Amino acid sequence: MIVRISLEERLVYRGDFALGTLMRFLPIITQIFLWSAVFASMAQPGEETTFGGFRFHDMVAYYLITMVARAFSSMPGLSSGIARQIRDGEIKKFMIQPIDLLGFLLLGRVAHKVAYYSVATLPFVLVFFLCRSYFVDGWPDPTIIAAFAATLVMGFLIGFFLEAAIGLIGFWFLEVSSLLFIYMLFSFFLSGHMFPITLLPDEIEWFVQLLPLKYLAYFPAAVFLGKIPPDELGQELLIEAGWVVFLIIVCRVMYARGVRRYSGFGG
Repeated sequence: MIVRISLEERLVYRGDFALGTLMRFLPIITQIFLWSAVFASMAQPGEETTFGGFRFHDMVAYYLITMVARAFSSMPGLSSGIARQIRDGEIKKFMIQPIDLLGFLLLGRVAHKVAYYSVATLPFVLVFFLCRSYFVDGWPDPTIIAAFAATLVMGFLIGFFLEAAIGLIGFWFLEVSSLLFIYMLFSFFLSGHMFPITLLPDEIEWFVQLLPLKYLAYFPAAVFLGKIPPDELGQELLIEAGWVVFLIIVCRVMYARGVRRYSGFGG
């Protein structure tokens, strides 16, 4: 029922979803011009230019796929919403009613993504059709498609529980906006949304590869484009699943301890 009601609420904004999706693809034009200039400056006669393991066509395809991945993993307003409910006392309703806060918010986000993609599928198809020439290696095999779908689902869960954990800090701190800003800043750079993390210096890349942020954007795109060796793909998916379980436990522990120290007064 929570999913159905949330879905009905969000479908009211279906026109905004469709228009917003098209607008999000406009920066890809800038990326095409930027990376065409970068690869042109690095070109050597008779050699195919690669940068961080990506050719020019791969780079453009990478940005297209990361937009799909980020549409799954981004959770706008989640952290600030949780912190605001704690600060304003709205969270009391989840303590006196048989409704779990994290479960309620998770189902609401599921409805949001279902509503978004049910409306945004057509703009996505249109943009990918116009940019089909950049996918020079063709369509991945079914195993890769299944792995890609798994990364999108787990990326959604990682994105949700990461931001939920930041919002739950509101039990201990009055304001979390500064922490959220720091998280969004690091997430933008280290998730692979701005550029593939393989372009980072070796002294930094190994550490970034250990973080869960790469599963928000870089990893799904790398899986789709075949940049993850087949013998490492299963291990990487297990590590991602481990991060999902770990973040669920972190949120549950934070919520349980936060409720014990929370004081609410009035109606």
